[in-house]
Amino acid sequence: MTGLRIKMQVIVFDAADLASVSTFWAGVLGGTVKTYDDRHMVFVNDEPRIGIQHAPNHVRPDWPDGTQQQMHLDFWVEDAAEAHELVMSLGATLLQAAEETDAPDTFQVYADPAGHPFCICWMK
Repeated sequence: MTGLRIKMQVIVFDAADLASVSTFWAGVLGGTVKTYDDRHMVFVNDEPRIGIQHAPNHVRPDWPDGTQQQMHLDFWVEDAAEAHELVMSLGATLLQAAEETDAPDTFQVYADPAGHPFCICWMK
């Protein structure tokens, strides 16, 4: 089997408030938002990266022990402090601070304005 012939791939989040979530991800990725009837698309360098579809009954995941998370994103960054300041200024919530371990890398867990979890990761 050769697999699907994918022309474009984006991750799509459900959200009750399209504007806050699309503005958040556009800010994180340095992109722009294009709006459609019941969805928004975040573009970076004229390429679609993340979609947000209107889901008026969206239930915010309660990480880590509540409503089950559906998925999450990992972003490997050069400057963790700068990334933290950016996502927090855009409305993220810090869910779990980095823990000291012997691993060569570490991460912090955040949520976007609709509660979708994502990680900022970096090498020590």
